[in-house]
Amino acid sequence: MNPYTMTPDLNGEGLHICIVRSRFNENIGEQQLQACLEELGKLGVDERDIMVVSVPGALELGVTLAQLAHTGEFDGLIALGAVIRGETYHFEVVSNESAAAISRVALETGIPVANGVLTTETEEQALERAATKGRDCAQTAVEMANLLATLEPEEDDEDDEDEDDEDFDDEEEQDD
Repeated sequence: MNPYTMTPDLNGEGLHICIVRSRFNENIGEQQLQACLEELGKLGVDERDIMVVSVPGALELGVTLAQLAHTGEFDGLIALGAVIRGETYHFEVVSNESAAAISRVALETGIPVANGVLTTETEEQALERAATKGRDCAQTAVEMANLLATLEPEEDDEDDEDEDDEDFDDEEEQDD
């Protein structure tokens, strides 16, 4: 069997990307952001086609991403931040709710969202992963924007539909 296999397209030329970064655990988010921007540049995304927005914390990412997705201006979105375990249940709430909101934006809008919100036990773990996660999110956003653009159904030529309707109307008039 030899099925058609789509290969990942990491060419970012012409793509419009928005990065939304949580300011909580700022030093980690900044490392993610710098690595992400560098990787987007390597992938061919023009810096003039990149917007960066910051929000107070991980729970604010979802609503901001949703608003950006609804503008129709972006081919892909990236969420960056870090949630580090503390001594209370708050870690689970923030981790779970932010991840759910980020996923919901992508599913409800059809705009891909790369989730780069780190959830770690310690700040050291987050710092170790920050740059890698930033680069990974850049690659994911570009690949998914290209994939979803390829998977969009082709639009029918509306002129053809109008002509068909006119032909049908003409036939009805002739039958009278």
